[in-house]
Amino acid sequence: MQAFTKFTGLAVPLNRVNVDTDQISPKQFLKSIARTGFGVNLFFDWRYEDSNYDKLNKSFPLNQQRYQGAEILLAKDNFGCGSSREHAPWALMDYGIRAIIAPSYADIFYNNSLKNGLLPVELDAKTVNALFAEVEANEGCKLTVDLEAKTVTSPGGIKASFEINEHARNNLLKGLDDIGLTLEHDAEISAYEQRRAQALPWLP
Repeated sequence: MQAFTKFTGLAVPLNRVNVDTDQISPKQFLKSIARTGFGVNLFFDWRYEDSNYDKLNKSFPLNQQRYQGAEILLAKDNFGCGSSREHAPWALMDYGIRAIIAPSYADIFYNNSLKNGLLPVELDAKTVNALFAEVEANEGCKLTVDLEAKTVTSPGGIKASFEINEHARNNLLKGLDDIGLTLEHDAEISAYEQRRAQALPWLP
């Protein structure tokens, strides 16, 4: 998992509340568990006007030229609601999104994001609205998310602090998912297996 420490990236605003996981990564694209190849289908029903990817919805922010290459998503309340699927953070990350900033998230989506290296930053609605206003008024606006300092800053002078579970924060800073965290104890695991094999040789 890629470590997240301090990151500056172009922000794209998605001014919709209650964005559910079936819009983030629609159900027809859940057939793979490879974690890659989902970015093209991100917000499929909103980005495309047909099922063949031939016609883009030009009013959708991700399709607008000024937001091409965006790596930070600004969102509204209750982002990631709906059914649980890791494909939702996979799709966002495969598209290129490294962090989301919103007033609130669905719990399952929030935790799935942290476990997959996508940082969901929760800020109060007033600050998020101010960030929306600055990003929409200034083409090419880049925000900085500093996980070490737990802050979000903007070129216009907005600086806001956010809270995050320390265990999840440390894992992101080190680039460790659950498997990586377990493998930090590889030596102890191997030593246990050797002791078990000697003490209980009849077990497979």
